[in-house]
Amino acid sequence: MEPVYTAVESTAKALSLFQGLRMTRVGLDNIPTEGGAVLAVNHTGYLDFVQLALAVGAVDRRLRLMAKAELANNRVMAFLMRGCGVIPVDRTAGAGAYLAAVDRLRDGELVGVYPEATISRSFEIKELKSGAARMAIDARVPLVPVIVWGAQRIATKGQPRQLGRHRFPVTVEVGRPIEPREPAEALTETLHAEMDAILRRVQDGFDHPAGAYWVPRRLGGSAPTIEEATEMDRREAEERRSR
Repeated sequence: MEPVYTAVESTAKALSLFQGLRMTRVGLDNIPTEGGAVLAVNHTGYLDFVQLALAVGAVDRRLRLMAKAELANNRVMAFLMRGCGVIPVDRTAGAGAYLAAVDRLRDGELVGVYPEATISRSFEIKELKSGAARMAIDARVPLVPVIVWGAQRIATKGQPRQLGRHRFPVTVEVGRPIEPREPAEALTETLHAEMDAILRRVQDGFDHPAGAYWVPRRLGGSAPTIEEATEMDRREAEERRSR
């Protein structure tokens, strides 16, 4: 029994109903029904993980998300993270989190990873870190690409939160598991290609208003290009280091 996880999951379901989210879930049969797997999900907003976790819950499994350790500086968040089995990641020294994730995978858990590391301001698939691939290889478990699209309208970097009732469409699509074959760099390239293909397929089913902040430039929106977003991330990282 995991009472905290159950309570958080129930709250997330209720909040989604209150917001009127129009959910579409595709490929849930690609989530392994037993055994470990790395679920590699794109990162466009602060609440992507909620829809990922609810999709995992729809097949009667639970998600162990890797999340930045700074979130646990808040006592309430620290309690919820412990109760939900979140794996805290110290971004300056991530070896401990990596080993903890591999142990969870070997124990048959589903571990959720953001291979882009930070939110993609362009809403395209950024360059991926190799950690997700290396975990899958070390634990000998499948690497499963996942795309969440539409949740960036609820809460993302530099934009006002939309936490009320809005009836936004949100899609979660789970791709076919990828066998964990070395080298990690090649596996990461395969993962990037799969995530990009799924993202573009999901986007085809959406209405993307011209100039909308949550729409990629490629689709007529006002989001920064990948190059512009990369430069913004670089400047932000430099400011963080200087502080």
